[in-house]
Amino acid sequence: MTLMEIERPTAAHAVMEDVCDTIARRAQSGSVGTCPVELTDAFVSLSASQSCGKCVPCRVGLAQMRNLVEAILDGRASERDIDVLERTARNAYLSADCAIGYEAGAMVLRAVRGFRDDFVSHATQGRCTAGARNAVPCRAACPAHVDIPGYVALVHAGRYDDAVRLIRKDNPFPLACGLICEHPCELACRRGVVDDAINIRALKRYAVDDAPEMFEVDSDGTPSEPSAPFHYPATGKRVAVIGGGPAGLTAAYYLALMGHSPVVFEQREHLGGMMRYGIPAYRFPRPELEREVDWIVSQGIELHMGTTVPNDVTLGELRRDFDAVYIAIGAHNEKTLGIEGENAEGVLSAVEMLRAIGDGFMHDFAGQRIVVVGGGNVAMDVARTSLRLGAESVTVVYRRRIDDMTAQREEIDGAIAEGCEIMELAAPLRVIEKDGCVTGLEVQPQIIGQFDRGRPKPVKADKPPQAIECDRLLMAVGQAVGASDLGSEELPVEWGKVVTSPFGQVEGMEGVFCGGDCESGPATVIRAIAAGKAAARNIDEFLGFDHVIETDVEVPDARATDRMPCGRSNTTERSAEARRRDFAMMERGLTDQEAAQESNRCLRCDKFGLGAFRGGREFSW
Repeated sequence: MTLMEIERPTAAHAVMEDVCDTIARRAQSGSVGTCPVELTDAFVSLSASQSCGKCVPCRVGLAQMRNLVEAILDGRASERDIDVLERTARNAYLSADCAIGYEAGAMVLRAVRGFRDDFVSHATQGRCTAGARNAVPCRAACPAHVDIPGYVALVHAGRYDDAVRLIRKDNPFPLACGLICEHPCELACRRGVVDDAINIRALKRYAVDDAPEMFEVDSDGTPSEPSAPFHYPATGKRVAVIGGGPAGLTAAYYLALMGHSPVVFEQREHLGGMMRYGIPAYRFPRPELEREVDWIVSQGIELHMGTTVPNDVTLGELRRDFDAVYIAIGAHNEKTLGIEGENAEGVLSAVEMLRAIGDGFMHDFAGQRIVVVGGGNVAMDVARTSLRLGAESVTVVYRRRIDDMTAQREEIDGAIAEGCEIMELAAPLRVIEKDGCVTGLEVQPQIIGQFDRGRPKPVKADKPPQAIECDRLLMAVGQAVGASDLGSEELPVEWGKVVTSPFGQVEGMEGVFCGGDCESGPATVIRAIAAGKAAARNIDEFLGFDHVIETDVEVPDARATDRMPCGRSNTTERSAEARRRDFAMMERGLTDQEAAQESNRCLRCDKFGLGAFRGGREFSW
């Protein structure tokens, strides 16, 4: 009888796991600034090393794909070879026996079709067309292209006012983005190659918290020193900005710095757009929002509050009376499901609810059972807000899985921690009502199916419908653009969005620009800010100028003191039991010790690597 040896992990196993983990982290951190053809080559080589050799499409096909990609990289190939690569990848995808082969074929096929121009450039010219322009990954991934390594270095040096000034060169909302930004920059942070991305958003907030004088406004309404930025001399040009949200205020801010006279027309009582009417106070306290907005307005922005287009002023009148017009009306209309009973009393749209709160009206949900339909950040916001309004219970109904929700993971986890129940794989069928009032929601259980547009699509499960009792039903199924509300038949609208050129100019309407959610569809605050920044630059050029927004902030020299792996310092939150009872700030910022350690983790990609070859940072835009 042969004894069976008990297998135990060896040192080799541990090293192999570490290698695989390192590859995964490097791939995650290399999406920005990496040559797509070189990345494809690395992927094919890795896939070929995993092949068992049993089936020809994998054993031979992957090796052939690797040879073809390497020939393309070396400039030894032609466009015909790219076609051969595409056919080989397709054959592997269709005929390989297992996922090692057919998933590799699928990925190469997507690569060839997705960035074919880069393959052609390498084959015919021996160079890359895309990678070299993304010298600093975090900055390239930031929609507003904020100088992230610069302000992180300034935070580490204790120069918080300079850090805020540097941020404001590209983003006038450092306070807002320090609290609510989706931080796409962190996904591209090269620190992930070493351990984990640095906490960029938290460091931005830390700088703002330690530089309160940068948001002060004197009694005469002008910004106090040293916060006042450089203003160009007055140009005599007037620009109408329709909408006082992040896109509109950003455009107005930079136009004011350029010497123009921006006039903001806002239909509501308060400025801020979805930052006020879509984001709850426990994430972004209203006094903080007002402080930042007041400072932006103090730069020379004229306001016309409670003014709607076209009821109070028409788009045609604005075109006549102003040198340029910027449309930034956001996406404040609610979407509906179109199901039976949706108009019953007690059914409320999430957009309507948050809008009322933004104007100071708080619904009384005391002792009520609340059902929320949706799976995005807005759904999480209204669910958590309902608890703070006294709801006895809150159930979030979503037709897909929790893993497929578009809401940020921390928002989902926060809602669950506060006591919200999430009912996944449940598609709303009809609103149950009695005497015209909602009493429940009937849902059809779903089963997750095949992928569609990047996510698995739910299909009807072989289960009977279920009824969920409730006193209020909140619909958080998306926002719509009210472009038609502007009342101009000339305005080109497609799928509810204003049609523009890549530079934000409205097709067929000279001097009219558009940006933010009404042009792109519902997006994030930082993307709206980026749209407003680009609009200001393009409007300035349309008006016949070439103003440059620049800064005189001197960034500390880089020092290679960050090589040792170090854990990431995350922000903490008040206890779930405490925070679910009020609208006070939920998140705690970094401590001095945490900020010092976290800022020291930056690899300074602006000074090392490709950033050095590109001359480091850009002081103007």
